[in-house]
Amino acid sequence: MTPLTSADIDAVCTLVDDLCGIAWDGSKAYLIESRLGNLVTRHGCAGYADLARKTRARLIPGLVDEVVNAVTTNETLWFRDQSLFQALQHKLLPEKLDEKVGSLHPKRLRMWSAACSTGQEPYSLAMTFAELVPDWDTWDVQIVGTDISPAALEHARRGWYGELEMSRGMDEIRLRKYFVRQENGWQVRPEILRMCRFRQHNLQQSFTGFSDLDFIFCRNVAIYFRADGRSRLFEKLSHALAPTGWLIVGAAESLTDLGPQWQPIMHCRACCYQPNGFRVNSPVERSSSS
Repeated sequence: MTPLTSADIDAVCTLVDDLCGIAWDGSKAYLIESRLGNLVTRHGCAGYADLARKTRARLIPGLVDEVVNAVTTNETLWFRDQSLFQALQHKLLPEKLDEKVGSLHPKRLRMWSAACSTGQEPYSLAMTFAELVPDWDTWDVQIVGTDISPAALEHARRGWYGELEMSRGMDEIRLRKYFVRQENGWQVRPEILRMCRFRQHNLQQSFTGFSDLDFIFCRNVAIYFRADGRSRLFEKLSHALAPTGWLIVGAAESLTDLGPQWQPIMHCRACCYQPNGFRVNSPVERSSSS
């Protein structure tokens, strides 16, 4: 295959930005070749710019999904970032459950795992809830996992994981409690599967259907976005939260540059945000809206 040209790089980077919101530039030439080279060959494209053209024009059925699957990073593990799950178990979830006592929906909990990859995060959240609430099976719990990659979502819906996947963060006690040995791997038990739903969603598009959420987990996603796209993303996420809902981002991410409502709240060394709580309680916000 001929070397990448500047036209190839521009065409692919613009395509990736438009499809996924991921900011690639000339420094990602190695990724373009390693992730898309096979598609160029398999679909008989004259080069990477031609691949981008055929993808945009939808000349080849399924090519858009193939490109999305190729360029997105599905790196994940079970219970990623222990400090977060400690905060959930010891602080955030107990307080949220107490808050619901006497409310209109005392046993309803809504969580969204954005960019959930192959499903480890939503299932980890379901297990955390099951461990904390003895009568969890009497609750109306919905944990929605979304991703832009159809291949990742197919994997997540199946709930089956091989030995290597299970070795990345899954302890022996939870393995025996929440999984069934099956087909040279492990299948998530039906009661955990029932708490989780999966759907394809592009974070650049409308958030219709996402509202009044108790928790949103959007970790290590916006680091790939341009600054303006990042700002729009978190503004939309704040509107999808309930007034006392929590937003959790990656351990190395900070949102303080986005405004005063994005001041971090630390729990168990985990950095959490409650932007709508600021809107409700801040004198500045009240005066500006009067």
